[in-house]
Formats: sequence, C-alpha cells, structure tokens
Amino acid sequence: MQLDLGNNIRQLRRRNKRTQEQLAVALGVTSQAVSRWESGGSYPDINLIPSIANFFEVSIDELFGYEGERTQRIDALVAEIDRMNQLNSGKDVCITECIALARSALVEFPGNEKLMLSLASVLYKAGGVRYGECHLIDEEGYTVYDIEKHKTYSEWTEAIPLYEKALRTLPLGKLRDRAIDELSQLYLNLGEHEKGMALADLAPDMWSSRNFLHAYACDGKKYVKAHSELLLQTIRACAVFIVNITTGDQQHLSVHEKAENIASAIRLFEIICPDGNFGCHHSYVASLELLHSLYLWLDQRQDEAFSALDNARSNGLKFIQVCEDGFAHYHTPLVRLAEEIPLCHVDIARQDYLTLAEDWPWWTVPEVDQVKAEIQKDPRWTTWVASIKL
Repeated sequence: MQLDLGNNIRQLRRRNKRTQEQLAVALGVTSQAVSRWESGGSYPDINLIPSIANFFEVSIDELFGYEGERTQRIDALVAEIDRMNQLNSGKDVCITECIALARSALVEFPGNEKLMLSLASVLYKAGGVRYGECHLIDEEGYTVYDIEKHKTYSEWTEAIPLYEKALRTLPLGKLRDRAIDELSQLYLNLGEHEKGMALADLAPDMWSSRNFLHAYACDGKKYVKAHSELLLQTIRACAVFIVNITTGDQQHLSVHEKAENIASAIRLFEIICPDGNFGCHHSYVASLELLHSLYLWLDQRQDEAFSALDNARSNGLKFIQVCEDGFAHYHTPLVRLAEEIPLCHVDIARQDYLTLAEDWPWWTVPEVDQVKAEIQKDPRWTTWVASIKL
C-alpha cells in the first residue's frame, strides 16, 4: 500500500502540475516528507489522507487506487439488482430478496447514486406488484389515480426521495432518463402533479430530445438507419398514447370505438412492418392484442376476440425468438436498416409469455371483471390457455 500510495500521489501531483513544495505547504509538512512518500520511504499520517485527497480533488478510494475496484463492485451490484428486479415483472418472484440486496449495497457504498436508483426502482416495482395501481373515475368520466390509496404504499413513498437524491448527481444518460421516467410516474400515482410538471419542464421538447438529435447527428446510410430506428420508437410511443387515451376516457367512448382505437394502434406496426416482423416490439403488440380482445368481446365480436388472443400468443413466441437471438433485424423498406437490441433477457420474455392468460388483458380497466367472467366460460378460452406453452 505504501508504494502504491506514494506512486499515486506522484501521478496526481504531476497530473495537476503541482510541486512537492506546494503539496507540503498545503498539508503543513516538509517537502522532504512528501518526497519520502513518493519514493516509498514512508507514508503519510492517516489523519492527512482526507486533506491529500481534497488537495487533488479526488476521493480517498481514488487516492489509494481503489476506484477501479470500487466501480467494478458497484456496477456488478447494480447489474445483479436490475437482473433480479426484471424477474418481478408483473409478479412477485424475489422482491423481498431484491430489496434486501439493494439495501445492503447502499450500506456498503452509502450515497452512491447508481445504487440509490437501483433501490428506488425495486421499491417502485414492488409497490405495483404487491398492491397494483388503483384507479377511480372522476365526475367527468375520466380515469384518475386513487391517490389516497397509493399514499399508503410505503415502497412508493420511500422511493420518491431516493429518486430525487439520485437525480442531484446522476450524469446525463440512460440511468438519469430512467430515474426521471419512473419518478414522473410516481409523482402522478401519488398526486404530486406540480413536482411532475417541474420535472418535465427540465427536459427539452420532443424535437430536441436525445433520440431525435441522434438521428440528425449522422449522414448517409447511418442517417437512414438512425431514422428507421427512431420511426420504430415513435410508432410505439404513438401506440402508447392511443392506449392511454382509450383507457383514460371511460364515459365518452363506446366499446366499438375503444376496440377500433386499439386496432389502430396495432395497425401502426403493421403499416411500418407489413411482413409481420415487429422485432423488439412483438411483446408490446402481444399486450395490445390482449386488450383488443377485451374490447372486441364487449363489442359482441367474440370470434375476433379469440383471433386477437391467438395473435397475442403468436407475438409472444416471436418476441422470445428475438430475445434468444439478442437483436432484431427488419426487412421492409422503411426499416430495413434498423437494428435493435431487446430490453429484457430471454428468461423474462419466456415468463411474460407463459403468464399471458394470467396477465390478461394486461391493462387495468373497469370492464375486466365483467369480461373475464364471461370469456373464461367459453371453451375456446381453455383451448387458448392450453396452447400457451414452450
């Protein structure tokens, strides 16, 4: 440790273009003492270590050369926590163990923003899986969140300050984007609308977002490729908007209009990918088909409802294949250059597929109980459930 510490002091001093005398004056020691440290003849008193680190504007771990090992350990913990957290998609597989690991990691590395975000994400998912998002219908017939009930979810109330603290130091990038996305939803769930708007005001408008700017930061073939990938992301976003409008308006849309709305969301993918290869978006299309089946049933189109369920099963299987391959290539003219990596592990894809019937219709809507009682009496439901196998 003596030789490493001395060498690190010398390297940091040279990097900062400081002399041994300047360091000695700052610490109240002699230049000869600094020279002995750097040569390995002795090492600083332990009480001087924080002052040396402050002088070079580094952490104590960096001063001792441990930063690399520390970073590797933190990244390994974050990866394992996130892997376990993904297993809890829609179902409590190991939430308690995942929370315990995230808490112990923060004890080991207190204040680390990556680990704070990991714990916050686990708590965010835990509240949803354990209790679910609850909705009410307001006097105008629109869906609103049951804020008072959500405020009783200790996981969500604990997660919010963790997100807020992590965002103070998280650099720009995917982790920060994830924190903002999840925190925005929690603000909505708990009725913190002003905080949600303030968070949104910090972000650029759509045309200045990272996704759009990346597409305009290249030329030639890369330009077309980037726009193809952005097109896929955009139609998925449009499908999300259609679903949110349809499920959020409970009194002004007929069941026929709701069924047609969801059909339109599915057609967006069919227009861009008429060969039926939706790549990384097969999973989302599968969930759309589940919701579509509910509205088709309510619209007295039972045969079409079961066709939609078969489509959901088919898309679920195709998504497993994409995850097994580890990437998605597209072949139709608008997106033939697009390449995408699935956002979840193949084990998660298989789990989501095998629980299609359990998760039906994927979204929480008021009509679920009514339709579930009816559709499950149809013999075709039992046949469909039995067909969901690997």
